[in-house]
Amino acid sequence: MSLANNREDRDALPGGGAGESGAAARPLDFVRRIVADDIASGKWGGAVVTRFPPEPNGYLHIGHAKSICLNFGIAAEFGGRCHLRFDDTNPTKEEVEYVESIKEDVRWLGWDWGQHLYYASDYFEQLYEFAEQLIRAGKAYVCDLSADEVREMRGTLTEPGRESPYRNRSVEENLDLFRRMRAGEFEEGSRTLRAKIDMASPNLNLRDPVLYRIIKAPHHRTGDAWCIYPMYDYAHPVSDSLEGVTHSICTLEFEDHRPLYDWCLEQLGIHHSQQIEFARLNLTYTVMSKRKLLTLVREGRVSGWDDPRMPTLCGLRRRGYTPEAIRDFCSRIGVAKNDSVVDYAMLEHCLREDLNRRARRMMAVLRPLRVVITNYPEGQTEQLEAINNPEDPSAGTRQVPFGRVLYIEQDDFREVPPPKYYRLAPGREVRLRYAYFIKCEEVVKDAAGQVVELRCTYDPATRGGDAPDGRKVKATIHWVSAEHAVPAEVRLYDHLFTKPDPDDVPEGEDFHANLNPDSLEVLTGCMLEPALAQVRPGEPVQFERLGYFCADNRDWRPTAPVFNRTVTLRDTWAKIEKSLGK
Repeated sequence: MSLANNREDRDALPGGGAGESGAAARPLDFVRRIVADDIASGKWGGAVVTRFPPEPNGYLHIGHAKSICLNFGIAAEFGGRCHLRFDDTNPTKEEVEYVESIKEDVRWLGWDWGQHLYYASDYFEQLYEFAEQLIRAGKAYVCDLSADEVREMRGTLTEPGRESPYRNRSVEENLDLFRRMRAGEFEEGSRTLRAKIDMASPNLNLRDPVLYRIIKAPHHRTGDAWCIYPMYDYAHPVSDSLEGVTHSICTLEFEDHRPLYDWCLEQLGIHHSQQIEFARLNLTYTVMSKRKLLTLVREGRVSGWDDPRMPTLCGLRRRGYTPEAIRDFCSRIGVAKNDSVVDYAMLEHCLREDLNRRARRMMAVLRPLRVVITNYPEGQTEQLEAINNPEDPSAGTRQVPFGRVLYIEQDDFREVPPPKYYRLAPGREVRLRYAYFIKCEEVVKDAAGQVVELRCTYDPATRGGDAPDGRKVKATIHWVSAEHAVPAEVRLYDHLFTKPDPDDVPEGEDFHANLNPDSLEVLTGCMLEPALAQVRPGEPVQFERLGYFCADNRDWRPTAPVFNRTVTLRDTWAKIEKSLGK
């Protein structure tokens, strides 16, 4: 696919590029500028090959979405290809479940790797042969130090490290020991293969880093064929080289690892991909560490990786986020070299913009209050026409049943209304959405003094419009016919953490201290209009006046619907932009 030069072409790209964010003429970011310059100079023969290389040791989160959109997006925009490669070099933490979830998430975001699905484990034999090549060149040696001893002798940022007493073993001895490591003769952790670089290097990553370690655990793809496994910092550059990757795009924490990336490829004399680092995504009220997310799952703080409060892509999908909104968000935040923190409200803003265009509007009452229209004929039902989405005329209309007994929201009635409260109150008239004017005539309470029912009258001349006599009302409220209402469970989600920076904790505590105890409220006995029982699992809808919701894709049953609140209607990010004059 060639570079998109106009709005129409850019919108046709998976992920939309600038088209989704409305910035068709956006300048190239620094990564795309490097790629464009390489093409112009003829470097790599004009080829563009990128890769998204997740470790299958957890589920992908919103931070990975930025990398996915960048790597696949660049390949699409510059007529290249992007590989999906699993860097599966640690069998103790990797599972097939994670592999399959990653594939599903990448596809859900709208990207396709075609025939270019790879695994670092595909290259285990070649990686081993290259390691022997390093040994024969005097660039690697077998070390008997324990992990703690290696760490202790590594030195600090101000002090050089100390050489291993095994650093000067002969090539023959190193080859023999390394082959015996592969044969399984030694205990796990007893020996490693280390690169011989420089123990006095100011870059700690070059102080004889470990290339191979002994792990006697079965691998999810190779079984028990191997008991030594390459380290990520060795397997990654070699895998890039073997696949002909031209631009190895990774996050900024790997910048200090780039000299080791380059050293491996230079010493082996093989295709040398170019590593380019960009700032990772940091989002308020969110943790992006897979280790921390795994902790939340294992401790039962959330219901699983796909809990709608989690920043995982499967969690966001279950909550009702759309791939279009996430791609638009990734496009808007851009690609920079310096770390920054993005306000979660911006992600919600992108979601609202997308759902406003696509989501059908329907009526649901979350905290029902019974209303009896005393002058409406008993046993009568009529069908009223309701608009599915005013932003999309093609969405059409639907029929909503109306009868003598209704449910409205408890918050839409006040026995003693406060100032500027215009909804229903004794003696006051309001409009029912798509229906009639009603007036509260009587309030019914239980023995405890709680309001349990309103007795109202309606004006049949106001169906779907204004009163013929010209009188006005100041509020329109939603409702559901009691006879036709579908009972449902609705889950109201909020931020998982109470602070924008979850790691901002007193000394001696960790991010757990900022977990939000009110991040989930479960409402039962909610009442939905009948059409809401027919939505598809995963389908987003707008509950009029209440927010955007999604039919839960795990617990959904047509006879017992479950909806998750995706996002409220209030757009905090839009208000922030307005206050800044944007």
